[in-house]
Amino acid sequence: MTTSLPSDPSRRRWLQGATVALAAAALAPRGAQAAPLAAAPVIPADATPPLRLNLNESSYGPSPRVATAINDALGQLPRYVTAAQAQALQQQIAALEKIEPEQVILGEVLEALGQHLAITQGGGEFVYSVPGYGALVDAAAPFGGKAVEVPLTPKLENDLAALAQAIGSNTRALFVVNPHNPSGTVSAPEAFDAFVREAARRTLVIVDEAYLDYLDDFDRRTAVRLLREGANVVVFRTFGKIHALAGLQIGYALVPRALAAALRARGVGDAHALNQVSIAAASASLADPAYTASVRHQVALERARWLRFLDALDRPYAVPAGNFVFFDAGRPQPQLAEALAARGILIARAFAPFANWARISIGTPQENARVQSALAQLLGR
Repeated sequence: MTTSLPSDPSRRRWLQGATVALAAAALAPRGAQAAPLAAAPVIPADATPPLRLNLNESSYGPSPRVATAINDALGQLPRYVTAAQAQALQQQIAALEKIEPEQVILGEVLEALGQHLAITQGGGEFVYSVPGYGALVDAAAPFGGKAVEVPLTPKLENDLAALAQAIGSNTRALFVVNPHNPSGTVSAPEAFDAFVREAARRTLVIVDEAYLDYLDDFDRRTAVRLLREGANVVVFRTFGKIHALAGLQIGYALVPRALAAALRARGVGDAHALNQVSIAAASASLADPAYTASVRHQVALERARWLRFLDALDRPYAVPAGNFVFFDAGRPQPQLAEALAARGILIARAFAPFANWARISIGTPQENARVQSALAQLLGR
């Protein structure tokens, strides 16, 4: 069940089995009170590590090819990454994305991009959706960047019309995450294309597509198509989600040529900022699209099971497109998070002003069954 939501979110500040559960939810008396959230015992410090469903990491792990690539890279640990090695990964990415290698900037570069834009353009305004992922906007703030916050729609989607309207003469960039985080919603492709094309005539549009490859039709949705046409668009991708390389901190941006040259002049994406293990792992993962497709398929199956579970609990939710769900728990999120943590399950923090809404990453079938069983006990009606 979906629902309308409050529309005055504050800024997010970041720099940094299932069957049992369904049965419990379905069979519980409709008028029964939910179990007290503080009833679970505290887990001892030496117990099994908690189940981490808080940061949208992939529980499915990386491609089997990654382990081999990392093992081979260990022999190169005494050596700095060479320009030739970095260029090889750039060329691999460029071939996949159908752009020129010089348009590929390696690394988790959102913060560096925000800093660059604010420093070189005297601060200025950065438009983005709230609540949302604010890494780029927050990175610009110490250098005079000012956030222009645009609330999501009642369906928790990026409000494309309001975002476009927020662009002004002092706007340095419009930053949009699609699919969105924390809601998980994705914009309709035709509307999103039209929005990006028009906005890019007025300012730089930066599209974070960290979760887009969880969709089968990501090729027809990606804003890279518009960059290929010459639009003033940057597309950011990370290996920390579907590729399951979060611990290696590697990603890349696809950038207009002039901006790419300016970023390189500042050292962004330089080979010396990379490491042997990360580039070897990233290259190996890109070379195994069949594995990525298998993860995409499994997450889609589990995402559907999550929605059936939430429907059985009669909990409102935003329609998800990534590897997490965002739903109204019907009680303060910190209380729910504390109760789940006592059961050894970690979920994401609260996202103001949605005080009762919880974001939970989609894990393996066994992990999802465990958290759903706990939720059925805590939230069952």
